[in-house]
Amino acid sequence: MTHKEASESKAQRFAGARERLARGRVLIVGVGGLGAPAALQLAAAGIGTLGLVDSDTVDVSNLHRQIIYRTADLGRPKVMAAAAWLATSYPNVSVHCFAQRLTADNAGNLFGDFDFVVDATDGIASKYLVNDAAVLSRVPFSHAGVLAFHGQMMTVLPGRSACLRCLFPAPPKPDELPTCQEAGIIGSVAGTIGVLQATDALKYLLGVGELLTDRLLTYDAAAARWRTVTLRRRGDCPLCGDHPTIHTPVAVENGICE
Repeated sequence: MTHKEASESKAQRFAGARERLARGRVLIVGVGGLGAPAALQLAAAGIGTLGLVDSDTVDVSNLHRQIIYRTADLGRPKVMAAAAWLATSYPNVSVHCFAQRLTADNAGNLFGDFDFVVDATDGIASKYLVNDAAVLSRVPFSHAGVLAFHGQMMTVLPGRSACLRCLFPAPPKPDELPTCQEAGIIGSVAGTIGVLQATDALKYLLGVGELLTDRLLTYDAAAARWRTVTLRRRGDCPLCGDHPTIHTPVAVENGICE
C-alpha cells in the first residue's frame, strides 16, 4: 500500500467513525457532577443526539463540580441551561431536554429511544432504577458513582454482562451509607469518572476497544490509586439471572444529590 493509499484509507476510517457518532443517540440521566462533563465530552466528540434528563434547577452549590453551568444559570432548569451551552459550542448536536424526574413509569419509554444510557445520578434509588429499566429495555448503559474522594464505574450490556444487581442484589438501607451532604463530592473526581463514562459510550457506538463490562473500576483519588474488580453475571440475579423475579422497574424512594 502506498503512502497515498494509506492516507486515503485512514481518512475513510475517520469519516466512517464521524458518521457513526453523528447517528449515535445517548441519554444522560442526571446533568450534575457526572453528567455535565459527560455531556461536554460526547458533544465535543460529535455525537448526533444527546438526551438530558433532570428535574432540578441550577443552585449555587452545584457550580464547583457541575462544569456546564455558570452563575448566570442560577435558578434555571438544568437541562435547559446545559442545552443552551451545548447549542452555543456544538450546534450540530441535537439536544433533547426532559425536565422531569426519572420514574419507574417513564424510564422504559425514555431509554427505548436511545442507543446508550449514561447513569449520571448520585442516589442509590436512581441507580437501581436506571439499572433495572436499562436491563429490561435491553439498552446498554454506564453505571457510576462518586462520594468524597472515591469514584466507581462499570458498563452493562444487558443479558451479556453483569448488572448492578449481580453485584448488589438489593439496595442498601438509607442509613447504611453516608449522604452526599455528609461526605461531600470532590468536583475533579466526579469530572474524571464522568469523562470515563463518555469514553465507554463512544467506544460502544464506534465498536472499538474494550468496554468496562464484567469489571468494576474504582478510583481512590486521595491515594491516587485505581483498582479493577472482576465481576460475573450471576445466574441467580433477580433481574438478569436465569429465573428473574423483577419484571418491571422498581421505584425505591431515597435521597438524590447530583
